[in-house]
Amino acid sequence: MDFSYTEAQESFRHELRDWLEENLPDGWLENPEIPSDREERNAFFKEWQQTLAADNWAGIHWPEAYGGRGASLIEQTIYREEMARVNAPPQINLIGVNLIGPTLIEVGTEEQKERFVPNILSAEEIWCQGYSEPESGSDVASLTTKAEKDGDEWVINGQKIWTSYAHIADWCFLVARTDSSGTKHEGLTAFLVDMDQDGISTEPIHQANDDRTFNQVYFDDAVTTDDLVVGEVDEGWDVVMTLSAFEHGMTSIYSIEQEYLDLLEYCQEETRGGTPLIEDDNVRRQLADLDARIQAAKMTHYRNVSTQMETGTPGPEASMDLVVSDELRKDLLNFAVDIKGPAAALWDNEHEAVDETSGYIRSYGSWIAAGTGDIQRNIIGEQVLGLPKDIKSKTSHRGE
Repeated sequence: MDFSYTEAQESFRHELRDWLEENLPDGWLENPEIPSDREERNAFFKEWQQTLAADNWAGIHWPEAYGGRGASLIEQTIYREEMARVNAPPQINLIGVNLIGPTLIEVGTEEQKERFVPNILSAEEIWCQGYSEPESGSDVASLTTKAEKDGDEWVINGQKIWTSYAHIADWCFLVARTDSSGTKHEGLTAFLVDMDQDGISTEPIHQANDDRTFNQVYFDDAVTTDDLVVGEVDEGWDVVMTLSAFEHGMTSIYSIEQEYLDLLEYCQEETRGGTPLIEDDNVRRQLADLDARIQAAKMTHYRNVSTQMETGTPGPEASMDLVVSDELRKDLLNFAVDIKGPAAALWDNEHEAVDETSGYIRSYGSWIAAGTGDIQRNIIGEQVLGLPKDIKSKTSHRGE
């Protein structure tokens, strides 16, 4: 296998690298900081996404007709590498860019595409994703939030939880139950729901790392309309699978590698008792182990990209990326916190873009997001290795 990039691909890298040097926030490369005030932070992230969108760098994987660059999978890989290299600020509408937009482009009506897609890249409208519920966890098909038909409207009642950015979202990509007569995967429908209405309330969840971007969302006779149904009524599981393919197709291995390189530099410069940490045998062994795992994870991701290039669609192999990356990040940040010792417990750097302690605490939530590690292993076992399916997955959501 040839891991080298072509001249055209390297040209793409240099174009992006030059753009980043000119357009990153002032002083970012020397001392990356984000505002500590939450409203200022959101404004900072929104301005950054709009800067990206102005030059078609916000959603490079999108078709050019929708404001993207129609980037190849290799170019998307280069994009992730370069964004990780400079620890670029996140886009505030990440869910819209990576999940909702591509799903609407794939299965939405022409009217839905015309109405919603342009405002996603520009961050004019922020999106959240209404999947998880208090009693359903990673099993989306077991949800109980209901949507009932009332003329040309749908009345929604229920609760969602762990809903990222719901407190600032303009719209929600919601999955609700519209028919309870079949198995749990049947009778689901995907809706686009306006968050600015009396029937919807949000309650931020104060997390251990002091973040409040997760929310509980309550639907109390909230409404949406027929024209905002995505796909077919009662066939929402197909839409869920379409969106999940995009979700599972993302990887964080390049940002993990950058975090490792930052930790390596710290160990080379930091001394204990007059001796650099890097000269401690135990530290060197753990660094070597992490480096080997990161390089193996990158190779696995390259293999999955190659598979997707052949098939044309994201496949279940992407679950391997999620499992490996989530475990790697947790272990890496755990080691970083151990290495820094009491200094990590001070936790007085919430304004900085790199914060190992906060990242370590957050890493446990990442293990659950997009489906727990056990869920991903089920996908790998059943769809990659061809193992028998879990009988329980075929039971009714009613417990019959």
